Parts: sequence; structure tokens; C-alpha cells
Amino acid sequence: MKTMFTTKMSSKGQVVIPEDVRKKMKLDKGTQFAVITEGDVILLKLLTPPSLNQFDSLVKKARKQVKESGIEPNDVKDAINKVRNNS
Repeated sequence: MKTMFTTKMSSKGQVVIPEDVRKKMKLDKGTQFAVITEGDVILLKLLTPPSLNQFDSLVKKARKQVKESGIEPNDVKDAINKVRNNS
């Protein structure tokens, strides 16, 4: 069920998330959000770190893609050195 609350922005640009919403979504101090805008809509998307299983899956996928690409460790070192020397 969707609920709607109102809030307002402070002089510092801070917006209070209503207590009922914080409790329902178990939000604590320091919770991070992505802020997405489109037209007059502002959307806060809760950022949650991946579980250990999801992280392991991401690492395996990345390793597979690197292996398939043919990138070698020296290619990475060369790319880093090139960027560092151009800055």
C-alpha cells in the first residue's frame, strides 16, 4: 500500500524523511540514497550493498570477462601509468 507524506527542505538543503517511513523501512543515520530526478519528480533510491553471495557472483563475472578480453596484468599497469602521466 502506498502512503504519502509531506516534508520541506531546510535552508541547508536537507529534507526530513518522516519518522513513520524511517521506521517502516528501517532507515538509520548514515543510510545512503541515490537521488534521481526527472521533470518535477525527485526519487530517493535506497542504496544497499550486495550480499556476500552477490558480491562473489560479481567478482566471478568480472574475472571471467577479464579473462575473455585477453587483458594482461601489464596492460592494466600500462593504462594506469598512462593516465597518471597525463594528469
